[in-house]
Amino acid sequence: MMRTWSVSGRGLVGEALGTFLLVLFGCGSVAVTVLFEAHHGLLQIALTWGLGVTLAIYLTRHLSCAHLNPAVSLAMAVSGRMSPRKLPGYILAQFVGAVLAGLVLYALFAPSIAAYEQAHQIVRGAPESVRTARMFGEYYAIPGSAAVVSLPLAMAAEGFGTFLLVLMIFALTEGCNVGRPDDALAPVFIGLTVTSIICLIAPLTQAGLNPARDLGPRLVAWMMGWGDAAFPDRVGGFFYVYILAPAVGAAAAAGFFVRVFEPALRGRPRAGACCAGPSDRRD
Repeated sequence: MMRTWSVSGRGLVGEALGTFLLVLFGCGSVAVTVLFEAHHGLLQIALTWGLGVTLAIYLTRHLSCAHLNPAVSLAMAVSGRMSPRKLPGYILAQFVGAVLAGLVLYALFAPSIAAYEQAHQIVRGAPESVRTARMFGEYYAIPGSAAVVSLPLAMAAEGFGTFLLVLMIFALTEGCNVGRPDDALAPVFIGLTVTSIICLIAPLTQAGLNPARDLGPRLVAWMMGWGDAAFPDRVGGFFYVYILAPAVGAAAAAGFFVRVFEPALRGRPRAGACCAGPSDRRD
């Protein structure tokens, strides 16, 4: 007998599956670069992340509108484009998808990681094992990096990058923006937005932009022996930089779009929904 999914169930499946796919492809591109030097240069990794985002949106947007990022879901709730009641479920599903992607990546590359550690005399869990832990979570202060990044600067970079991402998502999907591409092409341009932002801020923070993408695989690294190297910042920097800052940046982008950008697109002060009634906007 064919099973019929509820609307909420389809949404949770879509968010978990889409987040799984984008983290699998994105973190996978970092892993093969660290282990095998498969990619040369930031642009190749950034393009792989962008492609992963694009494919994940195409796969799941009919199920859940493909937020695939707690920061994006928060922005949708803040702006009234999603019911706040859906937010906890969406965020949980996104984290589940990210953790599963981290587990699959570890299962695929565990022998290669062990061989790399042995060849480079890296003790997993020691400070130098950040060289391999960064395949899973991001780091804003990597030993040997040319970038000089303080905690406030890292927070500003992640918040600003997420602000740009959410602003572009809104602009690319709102019907009142006559300059947006066709709906069928919107995922491509969202993916290119991710690529562009990564090229800008990855040298500083590795460009998380997505709390689930960071914390899910980071937890996998912690469970698989990296320990303190997975959470090296004793002042809680990983939380402030990769969870709090993207959430603040996303909420700020939602407020800016609704109060400033959307009315400008309409040519008059905002008096209600831009393109649809309340019932149509709560997807």
